[in-house]
Amino acid sequence: MQVRFDINKQMVFVALLVMAVLSVVYMSYHTRLTTQLVKKKLQFEWRKNDAKSDLLRWFNSSAFTDKQTLTSWDAPIMWDGTFDPVERDEFYRKKKTVIGLTVFAIGRYIDRYLKDFLESAEQHFMKGQRVIYYVMVDITSKVPTLKQSPERNMIVIQVPKQSRWQDISMMRMQQISDLIQDRIRFEVTYLFCFDVDQFFVGRFGTEALADSVAQIHSAFFTANRNRFTYERSPNSAAFIAPEEGDFYYHAAIFGGTPDLVFNLTRTCMEGIIRDKSKKVEAIWHDESHLNHYFLKHKPSKLLSPEYCWDQRPAKYIRYVRLKWLPKDYKKLRDN
Repeated sequence: MQVRFDINKQMVFVALLVMAVLSVVYMSYHTRLTTQLVKKKLQFEWRKNDAKSDLLRWFNSSAFTDKQTLTSWDAPIMWDGTFDPVERDEFYRKKKTVIGLTVFAIGRYIDRYLKDFLESAEQHFMKGQRVIYYVMVDITSKVPTLKQSPERNMIVIQVPKQSRWQDISMMRMQQISDLIQDRIRFEVTYLFCFDVDQFFVGRFGTEALADSVAQIHSAFFTANRNRFTYERSPNSAAFIAPEEGDFYYHAAIFGGTPDLVFNLTRTCMEGIIRDKSKKVEAIWHDESHLNHYFLKHKPSKLLSPEYCWDQRPAKYIRYVRLKWLPKDYKKLRDN
């Protein structure tokens, strides 16, 4: 009986010892697992904060007290004084960035605007960077000869002339998206799309580069949202409700990475096609569709009116980079 009792005590002791060991192992494993999860979470949070701090390293959002420099979604609004141009240029040179520029000149717009636009771009657009001009015209023989810097190249592309100027304006979205798909995405890092009836008068540099870039329309910069000329008809794919909207964007300039510019132009073109099927035309054509797109897909950088100015005097503009040219629509437009 004594032997059996001793054996039972030994078995209980062993069982307790095994349980103690398992408990220690579990606690050790649980502690390591919890630590790993906490570290992963902290690492994720650090990466989010680092992405924002990268912006803060080069962008001075507190440079002004009288101008908005950040959007509600923390996208920078570029003004002179919010960045160091030397630092920005060197940053993109080291990355061997190639910047594309598309511009349309159809009919009489070739003779009136194209030469001034291209020559001024040589002087001020992305100075010192590698640039490819994609010049889209209906008459290739009229494209002026351009004295280019060694790091620049010009490609002339013939496009069909539309019967109405409104269709020229809208159909450029299709031309740009097709060109991106066929070649631009293989050739450039960033792409900007410009109207031709404007000219550069100051630095338009690498500080403007981002994944998705929108231009604030100078005519509506100080206006209340209820004055924005969005498309208000629910029948249109460009419809924006009265209570919606952040800024009014100008279709004279937009840009970004080729894939995101492709998304923008293709989405706008699809909206235009849907409208045509309903016999609807947005109030400001492709610009209306562009504003709808940026409402749904917030741009990662906004250009202040400095980057596209209409030459009116304004105390909040101290550095003009690109100006509108006089528009003589009666002489330039066939209809």
